[in-house]
Amino acid sequence: MTERPQDHRVETEPEVVDDGPGAGSEAAVESDLAEARRRADEYLSALQRTAADFDNYRKRVTRDAADQAARGAESLLSELLPILDNLERALDASEHHEEAKVAEGVQLVKQQLVDLLTRRGLEEIDAEPGSQFDPHVHEALSHQPSEHPEGTIAAVWQRGYRAGSRVVRPARVVVSSGAQVQER
Repeated sequence: MTERPQDHRVETEPEVVDDGPGAGSEAAVESDLAEARRRADEYLSALQRTAADFDNYRKRVTRDAADQAARGAESLLSELLPILDNLERALDASEHHEEAKVAEGVQLVKQQLVDLLTRRGLEEIDAEPGSQFDPHVHEALSHQPSEHPEGTIAAVWQRGYRAGSRVVRPARVVVSSGAQVQER
């Protein structure tokens, strides 16, 4: 007996089964095609349901955000109404009382408003003449010579406010360009 050299490759040809013309293979293909179409319809239906669910979720979140904003505004407005009432009383009192009493009343109303805004998280931005200018919280209106060092605040035109870490309105300031040079 002659021994054949070992070859690690095994070559086989695919087995072809011929059951005759149209015997069973066409029915199997039709069955596989019908199953594939059924699964495709299921996937499409699931995808459409998911898309509709997401669209409904997006609409609900938008509606809830609008409702929450409206409730927040309503709450703030209801807290502002007593201050408005007190301002009306101060104006009425200005017709019948001396100026000092009216000024005192307006000062009390201002403090009431400041207290409300502070409770709601509003803080005044530090902007005193001589303090360092910060472009993140200060808005420079102009530069002018002053007794304050260059790059510091020379004057405050309008107070600025922040709510938490967000600037609601920057402080509007004049920035010092240093001492004025004397001409001879």
